[in-house]
Amino acid sequence: MLIKAGVDISRLKRDVRRALGRVNRVFSNLDRELIVTSTFEGNHSAGSLHYSDDAFDVRYPDPPVDEIIHLIRIALGPDYDVVEEKSHIHIERDPK
Repeated sequence: MLIKAGVDISRLKRDVRRALGRVNRVFSNLDRELIVTSTFEGNHSAGSLHYSDDAFDVRYPDPPVDEIIHLIRIALGPDYDVVEEKSHIHIERDPK
């Protein structure tokens, strides 16, 4: 796992850090490198879970992106939203 310069994962809540580890395993199992591009820093929409340390963004991997998003959703379960954004994959803990 690589972390983009200036990104701080230390503030992520414990469950979200564990989720980050599970996402890393998904990438590793597909011989891809996980790159974390954002946690709380940067500009996010109002009310974003980034600001409560419940979300992180990762860089798009090489294709197939749809397959990786599907595998991340399976690995994280229903308490997490995995959203395909224009420039990254957004992952947040949002229990229903």
